[in-house]
Amino acid sequence: MSVVTVQLGQCGNQIGYEVFDTICRDLHNSQGFCCKRENEVYQASCKEHFFNEERSGVPVARALLIDMEPKVISQTLLKAARSGRWKYGQHSHFCQKQGSGNNWAYGYSVHGPKHEESIMNLIQKEVEKYDSLRGFSTIMSMAGGTGSGLGAFLTQNLRDAYPNSFIINQIIWPYGTGEVIVQNYNSILTLSHLYRSSDALLVHENDVVHKICAKLMNIKQISFRDVNQVIAHQLGSVFQPTYSSEGSCQYRRNPLGDLMASLVPHPEFKMLGLRNIPQMSENSLSYTTFAWTGLLKHLRQMLISNAKMEEGIDWQVRPPLLGLPALEKVPHNKESHFNTSIANLVILRGKDVHSADLGGFKDPALYTSWLQPSDAFSEWRTHRAFNKYEKSAALVSNSQFLLKPLDTVIGKAWNMFASKAYVHQYTKFGIEEEDFLDSFTVLEQVVASYCNL
Repeated sequence: MSVVTVQLGQCGNQIGYEVFDTICRDLHNSQGFCCKRENEVYQASCKEHFFNEERSGVPVARALLIDMEPKVISQTLLKAARSGRWKYGQHSHFCQKQGSGNNWAYGYSVHGPKHEESIMNLIQKEVEKYDSLRGFSTIMSMAGGTGSGLGAFLTQNLRDAYPNSFIINQIIWPYGTGEVIVQNYNSILTLSHLYRSSDALLVHENDVVHKICAKLMNIKQISFRDVNQVIAHQLGSVFQPTYSSEGSCQYRRNPLGDLMASLVPHPEFKMLGLRNIPQMSENSLSYTTFAWTGLLKHLRQMLISNAKMEEGIDWQVRPPLLGLPALEKVPHNKESHFNTSIANLVILRGKDVHSADLGGFKDPALYTSWLQPSDAFSEWRTHRAFNKYEKSAALVSNSQFLLKPLDTVIGKAWNMFASKAYVHQYTKFGIEEEDFLDSFTVLEQVVASYCNL
């Protein structure tokens, strides 16, 4: 059951490298807190999901690297090869000499059509290696030109060429005070186009990850690599192998497909967020112990209060009482608004994992009225610990978590558009004012749908 990872642009390629490196380090981790046999089965399942085996024995990532400039791809290929643990395929990349200049229109309307045949041929050659293709996972930024513009174009092409395969886009949400002046334009164009062709959008907010680096990881001088490694840890904690069902010792064959089946019950609701607990520096791990009761109590409160990390949780937020009219569910203090969910998936890894009680996540008050908790909540477990954490939990949530950031981006983009600022940079490459208006319409509908849960 194969999934092809497509790394797009500078951001997508740098994060993609960290994801595969994190997975490979976990694969060889001796601190799995489980028996040898269980560890061997886990390792075999991990390799099956993410790597091809070469005769040399070095795992080859099931990934394609695409950028319109050669520098980052060259660095990424070299770093992987030098690690000695894994590498990228010899013919797994496509690059050119000229970037997109942080212009979504250039990536979408110029690079996309110009290189469509070459890129789709590269993807087809990769797909032909596998007996069974399940889908695609792209990693891309929303703020720049190549990852966002070419990424949106390529996602549409993948949908047309592989209509029965799933597509999940890992998108990196830009810093609120980003360096790219047109990042809000690029963001609304990316999101609106992906919403038409993708099955799910798994969002990573740079501002949130930056805070995790500062407050939980205790990093003083935070680099892009630090941010990327936290994102890679979060993704690994979700996509590494887990048991297929309660009490089973068989690992699930299609985790990405299972994730979307669990979390995206309606095509109007595709935004997924990710939270992890605990997260800390490696130095702190050795002398810290956790109980499942405490971890899950914090994780549940993070969900309902929309806290993105365990520090600074608002413990005053409570689920609404069932039976109250919808208007009475919203508190007057909007800062402590209850975060209504459509669906949640909790993934538990580590010691005594089957003793952990997830009853608190099955409360009907957490969910929208049109789904039963039995349909809205899923759990995955494995005794094998992840990345040296004796016990760890990840929560993937389809909820109202992104309403505020999304509303902010739409508002900033609209203010610029209303004064026609920088619009000429897009119209000269074929993106007209009507395309902007279409994007605003799509995203305003997304906001309205999530608001009405």
